Amino acid sequence: MGSSMDEKVVAVIMVGGPTKGTRFRPLSLNIPKPLFPIAGQPMVHHPISACKRIPNLAQIYLVGFYEEREFALYVSAISNELKVPVRYLREDKPHGSAGGLYHFRNLIMEDNPSHIFLLNCDVCCSFPLPQMLQAHQKYGGIGTLLVIKVSPESASQFGELVADPVTNELLHYTEKPETFVSDRINCGVYVFTPDIFTAIRDVSSQRKDTATLRRVSSVEALQPATRNSRDFVRLDQDILSPLAGKKQLYTYETMDFWEQIKSPGMSLKCSGLYLSQFRLTSPQVLASGDGTKSAIVIGDVFIHPSAKVHPTAKVGPNVSISANARVGPGVRLISCIILDDVEIMENAVVTNAIVGWKSSIGRWSRVQAEGVYHSKLGVTILGDSVAVEDEVVVTSSIVLPNKTLNVSVQDEIIL
Repeated sequence: MGSSMDEKVVAVIMVGGPTKGTRFRPLSLNIPKPLFPIAGQPMVHHPISACKRIPNLAQIYLVGFYEEREFALYVSAISNELKVPVRYLREDKPHGSAGGLYHFRNLIMEDNPSHIFLLNCDVCCSFPLPQMLQAHQKYGGIGTLLVIKVSPESASQFGELVADPVTNELLHYTEKPETFVSDRINCGVYVFTPDIFTAIRDVSSQRKDTATLRRVSSVEALQPATRNSRDFVRLDQDILSPLAGKKQLYTYETMDFWEQIKSPGMSLKCSGLYLSQFRLTSPQVLASGDGTKSAIVIGDVFIHPSAKVHPTAKVGPNVSISANARVGPGVRLISCIILDDVEIMENAVVTNAIVGWKSSIGRWSRVQAEGVYHSKLGVTILGDSVAVEDEVVVTSSIVLPNKTLNVSVQDEIIL
């Protein structure tokens, strides 16, 4: 099926809800996780701007169970900026990834799209969406998954799959298996035809029939109601696994980077991945400087236009500095995210850290960690409005909001 001008495409980005971002604390105490800035832009901005490259894109929907007011400002700003209608749809309760899609099927099908992209907001990759769409149209199935090859040791943390090496048909899919199945994993990025709604409906009605035929077991009765309800449908276990091997689903393999942004440490790693991608796709957003009129910049760095960085500071690689931040003389910043309204005073050093909104770091202080992104204390996190006084060293620690540190700490979570 070739792409004609009247064929419309819509994109749905799953953003989750407040109960989902708990691993992202203390940063998600201030802001919904999807709006946390990575490489100078809200996390959800990266998949949204990738959707802009899809031919004949009619609409982008964000689906989640955050309050609508938390997304209202962002949604109107991004719609104007990208000149694409973006709309937030609030679930009344969690429906699962496939259930959430099905719940809003009438709205999603309003523009009568020929294809529907489904993306997870906490995925960090190059989002090769136009290429996926092309491959999907060639395969002729109801869905195509983005997949990537990973090390056999890490594969079991994700959905593992087996695909036909010639046709790329999805033959077998299993979510987080106990034994090794494959080193190809599901990236959480999909393109479907509207037939996906029939597949989800079949799962729901099958459940309804089963529920009327048998009594619920005592274990099931103790499960949360939403998980038992027939409209809670998971894309991976309930749709992908049963449809595998039936010439319905296919795979498209990316050779680029891919990560999941589950923790603050991973957001720092992904900030670096996106900054290095900007070097190729939009180098104009990256800062530069040689220490004469502006700070020395090394590698990929984002500095918000309203931030003030002293010319004697040295910044990079992998540094993102947000709005109204002030960076003093002789400061050294390496691999860090500096959020809005932060002040870093002279000769302080910040490395492998995230410095929360309105925080301050005193003269000759150090905020540092080893930079082990997957580890809980591998990146130092300062929550909102934390004050680190002069000559204090904060190493591999997480500090909750509104704390003042006047003594050095290491390997601590300060509540």
